[in-house]
Amino acid sequence: MGLITGVMGFLFGDGRNVITDTAEVFRENAEGGAARAANAKSESLQQFAAEFAHARRGLFDRFVDGLNRLPRPMLALGTIWMFIAAMRWPDEFIRGMEGLALVPEPLWWLMGAIVSFYFGARHQAKEQDFQRAVASTIAAVQASKAPESVPVFSDNPALDDWQARNG
Repeated sequence: MGLITGVMGFLFGDGRNVITDTAEVFRENAEGGAARAANAKSESLQQFAAEFAHARRGLFDRFVDGLNRLPRPMLALGTIWMFIAAMRWPDEFIRGMEGLALVPEPLWWLMGAIVSFYFGARHQAKEQDFQRAVASTIAAVQASKAPESVPVFSDNPALDDWQARNG
């Protein structure tokens, strides 16, 4: 009996578990890893929200943003206008298309690159504005909620009891 007690005391005594401690050398503790990942994500979002919380858009920024909204509608309306011109003024339309046929191919490639970069940059700017808005909303919600006011919705009574005991 003393030998078994000694072995068990060695393995599980002193408030530690030699088997668990050894296993964690080869495999990360999933609960600890999840807690670290959640903490890192929360800190990252708070930093992102703090970085852009004071950004105010002035008159010039709003004017340039308005100018940046013009190319897409102009391209769409210009394409529709080409169909109207082809029906209303076929001779002028034919001359215009002959003129476009004379444009060298490298110039078409350049035009495609400019349009692609413009719309790509516009998409990226809008995506960053969206992420900034999400981060500031998350930061505002996290700042306003108190730990005791967070409702717990669970179908697991054991989990509810544990959360009630551990806060």
